[in-house]
Amino acid sequence: MIHALRGNVDTRVRKLEEGEYDAIILAAAGLTRLGKTQLVREVLSEEFMCPAAGQGALGIEIRAGDEEMRKHLAFLDDPEARATTTCERALLHKLGGGCQVPIGAFAEMREGSLHLTAIVAQPDGSIILRETQSGSQPVALGEKVAENLLQRGATRILEDVYGADADAPQQP
Repeated sequence: MIHALRGNVDTRVRKLEEGEYDAIILAAAGLTRLGKTQLVREVLSEEFMCPAAGQGALGIEIRAGDEEMRKHLAFLDDPEARATTTCERALLHKLGGGCQVPIGAFAEMREGSLHLTAIVAQPDGSIILRETQSGSQPVALGEKVAENLLQRGATRILEDVYGADADAPQQP
């Protein structure tokens, strides 16, 4: 049986160690960043479990108009990470996804082309829609994949979760 698990990494690991769970799934990027890679027993491929949009991406916010700070931090900008995250967020925005609906998005660069795999699923896993496409424009690709998912039944899944009369939450 699968159960929801909340809390920071240490809390989740403690619950595992205390026997509350037989196994837990955590983001490898987070365990690596925290220096806890010894806890990793298996890395799940994105084909097996498509991650949530933006996983592993780091955002840095500065004051609007602060060009001096922007110059100092410019070396941190990774154009590939920006493109993949932008693509994933465009998909999520088009779907109106929130925390209640299993929506996965994984974009990566392959041989100079942007490749996006996305899923929308019923929370119980009874319906899983998967779409994979490649392109060169992050926003256009994310929106195209989202539109295909909507046409294939994601609208029905979103309505089931949010209610037919409710608006799906919009992403920032």
